[in-house]
Amino acid sequence: MPLARRFTITGRVQGVFFRESTRRVAESHGICGYAINLEDGSVEVLACGEPDALDQLAAWLQEGPRMAEVARVLAEDVNWEERSGFTTG
Repeated sequence: MPLARRFTITGRVQGVFFRESTRRVAESHGICGYAINLEDGSVEVLACGEPDALDQLAAWLQEGPRMAEVARVLAEDVNWEERSGFTTG
């Protein structure tokens, strides 16, 4: 059964291709949702997909792309949303 999880990633995560890299990883695991920059400098990711795929994305978010410096990843389960694709709004 698909799940939905919202992640908030803090650290040096804006201006380092974090959202685009997240999109590529998410799509490779069949995850739909979005990655957006927040005003406080963090990135929010909504991921909707199979539990194993969400776990793999969560592990990747701990490191992020090469130029990122991830300080913390907060995750919370949220209500499932039917979405098409993965956007980087």
